[in-house]
Amino acid sequence: MSRANIAATEYRNLPLSTLMESKTNPRRIFEDAALKELADSIRSQGVLSPLLVRPLNERSFEIVAGARRYRAAQIAESETIPVRIVNLTDAQALEAQLIENLQRRDVHPLEEAQGFRALLNLEEPKYSIEQIAAKTGKSPVYCAQRLKLTELSPAVVEAFYKDEIGVGHALLLAKLQPAEQEQALAACFREDWGGGSKSKRILLPVRNLQQWIEHNILLILKDAPFSKSDAALNPQAGSCHDCPKRTGHNKLLFADVRQDACTDPACYQTKVDGHVAKTIAAKPKLVQITTAYGKPAEGSAAIPRNQYIEIKQEKPQNNKQRDWPEYKTCKSTTEAIVTEGTEKGELRKICADPNCPVHHPKKQKPTADANWKAEQEKQRRAEALAQATGLRVLNTIVAAVPVRLMKRDLLFVVERLTAMLDERKLAILIRQHEIGKPKDTDSPAKLLAAFIHKAEEGTLGRLLIETVILSATSPSDTAKVLRDAAQLYKVDIEAISAKVKQEFAAKEKARAAKKAASKPSAKAGRKSAA
Repeated sequence: MSRANIAATEYRNLPLSTLMESKTNPRRIFEDAALKELADSIRSQGVLSPLLVRPLNERSFEIVAGARRYRAAQIAESETIPVRIVNLTDAQALEAQLIENLQRRDVHPLEEAQGFRALLNLEEPKYSIEQIAAKTGKSPVYCAQRLKLTELSPAVVEAFYKDEIGVGHALLLAKLQPAEQEQALAACFREDWGGGSKSKRILLPVRNLQQWIEHNILLILKDAPFSKSDAALNPQAGSCHDCPKRTGHNKLLFADVRQDACTDPACYQTKVDGHVAKTIAAKPKLVQITTAYGKPAEGSAAIPRNQYIEIKQEKPQNNKQRDWPEYKTCKSTTEAIVTEGTEKGELRKICADPNCPVHHPKKQKPTADANWKAEQEKQRRAEALAQATGLRVLNTIVAAVPVRLMKRDLLFVVERLTAMLDERKLAILIRQHEIGKPKDTDSPAKLLAAFIHKAEEGTLGRLLIETVILSATSPSDTAKVLRDAAQLYKVDIEAISAKVKQEFAAKEKARAAKKAASKPSAKAGRKSAA
């Protein structure tokens, strides 16, 4: 509808039957209790503030502002209602509706967002976000974020209207692609078992969701293995430089994101796949490898991680590292591309030669070499002894940890720290607390997370110290942190080490006695057979 604006304004009482609600009214929620309360007020005092309407024809009028008063008057069975009649264009009516609703405290952010969207969708006149901001007295950032709420998935909209999540959560979820919104919605909550058989769902702070999105959704583009300017990798999306789903492309929406990142994991993965296919096509002899644990997918050409040694590109940090195989090159060193795993698409230098004397020195030793076997056994025993001693010291340390922080604080810190551990260190924690083995569908991280959510404060305190110690980047760092912790909690490492050595010696003595006892019976068996 388009008509010239007439400045004249007319006040009069109109029959309710001549009025109709506007389809563009941002307000969608009308609470029954509040309407009944307003209806009671209208019965006793009448409608104190006139409705703003515009004429559709001589006998009907569209309500621009005042739909709530109109509905309450219907409940109060009023015959007429005071109105202010003004000739407005579609754009002016939308502006009036939006501004009128912005002045009310009970308007839902989604209704406000729909109003912004209706203005932006007008063909005549055309509005920009900056113009809408100027009209409504809001900042461009505010308007841009509210507009994004109109792109929430149905499940998130439902949770938002039910007040299960706050506006801060909704604004973060709205920045994600629909496929990721429901996954991120689940991350807004945690299950609190509280010692009972039934869990209680608790809404986490907005900062938790922000951190979860940064770790699980956003993909830092500077780390991408593909060219960000190559539009052919995903023709439908085009290049990353011009993509509106890139955080660096829209500073109004992503002013809080420090690094330029992709918000569409599906598109990112498509480009990684395209990059891998393009690279292999250009270099057919390029070796394919997997960085994932377990066997490669059936029919995969990727070499599993236990059949190659990756050559480190950085220089060794100390003399000890210089002797490590991964810091050496050999005549079999070749270029490879990761085709399966978390670093898919990255190029690596590897040695996949099982007979390489540099990277597989053990296989060059004759199996009959008794001295070599003895040395290997000695090294194995020393490592087992060191690990057992370290674990014993760790157990003694955590037993001395006092419970001071509240459970929610401990839970928050432990969840964040354990998320940074690799699978080997997660396995240590699982074994330490006798959590059990993960099912086929569960990962160690998922198994440990379930245990953490049910753990008591004392267990969480011990987990906190254990995780800090295990977070050390190298075995030498771990040993240093362990010594520092032992000193803090007054744990006698020497005494524990001596006790562990005694236990190991006793076990070896028992094994030797058992082995010696089994030899005579074996000889007797051979004589009787003869």
